[in-house]
Amino acid sequence: MDVYAPQTWQPHERPLLPGSPSTPLHTFEKRVAFLVVGFIVAITGGLGNALVSVNLPYLQGSLGVYSAEIQWLPAAYVMANVSMNLLLVKFRQQYGLRLFTELFLVLYVVATVAHLFVHGLGSAIAVRVAHGMSGAALTTLGLYYTSQAFPAQHRLKGVVLGIGFSQLAIPMARLFSSELMEYGEWRGLYFFELGLALLSLACVLFLKLPPGDRIKAFEKMDFVTFGLFAPGVALLSAVLALGRTVWWLESRWLGYSLAGAIVLITAALAVEHNRARPLLNTRWLTNANIARLALSVLLIRVVQSEASGTVGFLQALGLNNDQMLELWWIVMFGAVAGMVISALYITPARIPGQLIFSLAVMALGAYLDSDATNLTRPSDLYISQFLLGFGGAMFVGPTFVSGFGAVIAAPNNLVSFSVMFSITQTLGSLLGTALTGTFQVWREKYHSSILVEHLTLLDPQVAARIQSGGSQGLASLGAVATREANILAYNDVFLAITVLALLTMAWLLGRYLWTVCVVCQPKAAHNAQTGMANVSLNNSGSR
Repeated sequence: MDVYAPQTWQPHERPLLPGSPSTPLHTFEKRVAFLVVGFIVAITGGLGNALVSVNLPYLQGSLGVYSAEIQWLPAAYVMANVSMNLLLVKFRQQYGLRLFTELFLVLYVVATVAHLFVHGLGSAIAVRVAHGMSGAALTTLGLYYTSQAFPAQHRLKGVVLGIGFSQLAIPMARLFSSELMEYGEWRGLYFFELGLALLSLACVLFLKLPPGDRIKAFEKMDFVTFGLFAPGVALLSAVLALGRTVWWLESRWLGYSLAGAIVLITAALAVEHNRARPLLNTRWLTNANIARLALSVLLIRVVQSEASGTVGFLQALGLNNDQMLELWWIVMFGAVAGMVISALYITPARIPGQLIFSLAVMALGAYLDSDATNLTRPSDLYISQFLLGFGGAMFVGPTFVSGFGAVIAAPNNLVSFSVMFSITQTLGSLLGTALTGTFQVWREKYHSSILVEHLTLLDPQVAARIQSGGSQGLASLGAVATREANILAYNDVFLAITVLALLTMAWLLGRYLWTVCVVCQPKAAHNAQTGMANVSLNNSGSR
């Protein structure tokens, strides 16, 4: 039997694209099961990495490594995740997504089990790589399972939910990671990861996706492109993840890595540009609409990095994660609300409005945080963080849907779209954290210099403070100055994110108005004139 031979489908069952599952009718109970499995699989794809990302300082102490070394953990995940998206689409088109997922879930389980018995940074990096590879499949698999839970007329809602589930990983990780660390320190996190991986594997084996069409997809040149693109992305990920820690201009290897990334990625794109059937369609990716989509998603990932700034701000005030739990519940509630409302109201015509509204909400949230003081506490950030969680979750689903419409019109560009969306999401997150962290350090140095200039013994209050505490008083005064400089720097970060969100919103709004007023109206007028001419022609013919 030829597995690549076209199958016969009922009209309502036909797969959307090769490699995607068919869509038969399901009972209500089975739809609920698909929704539950979709949530579990999608969360597994992101929660393990989120648990590591939000606990890097604690893992650093547990593993006994330097701050620069621990940054290799999130970098390794991004390296593997982005690179595997390059092959994932064609793999599932030729062999099926479920086989790929089972293979890498087993790899993920084996690597996690091995790390429980090996106390070292190398094994931790290996687990991150395995998770990045399996996470690339799990994100798509969660989307497919969630879509199966909805009938055809509401399938767009399933797509928004399937993409939105991954946005819950970070707030979920902040809610219970401290408790996991109490059970065997870093091993508590990895035991939980192991449980998630085993649960997802059991769910995938128990509830299988409906079959789809399979085609011969791979070509020899695909692996040449992968051999160039994957190390290029790895070098770029390392630069973005570690640049702020080792500082951009003080480590020579950062420059060499960035130069190597540019050469390798450019070489991969040059190979693809001249292929008859490219893995990455450079002409399609540089299309104005797709380029604008990629840029908007990248900008939003930078805006969403405000959350990491909030964590840094509260830690600068001396608060720990246990004192922020209520705040993370608020963020979680906001993210769920944004995801659900986006799914309920999603239609192709409403996508521009949802994107603009979500940006306005995030801009307002960031602005509310920009006047924080040393008296600010998590309860003062409830409204702003709810707005940021709400807007971030609302933005992702419509963005994916708007880009996927272009893929349906040209299915050969599915790999290009998957890689573009993965890069803007995962690498964009690294970029956002790097930019906001660097800006905060720069502004902290600026504010420190200003504050230190005013700490003079000619000031009676300064002199009295030092005299009352002696050397300890001088150290205490320096600590207070550093804290205030950090607070002012974080306020600058929040204000900069506000401006970025507003500029992005103005750009999207201007583009939407230009499309409506300049592009659509002449087309409508032309269609109306054509219709009137046809009516006149028909009337004259009837006479």
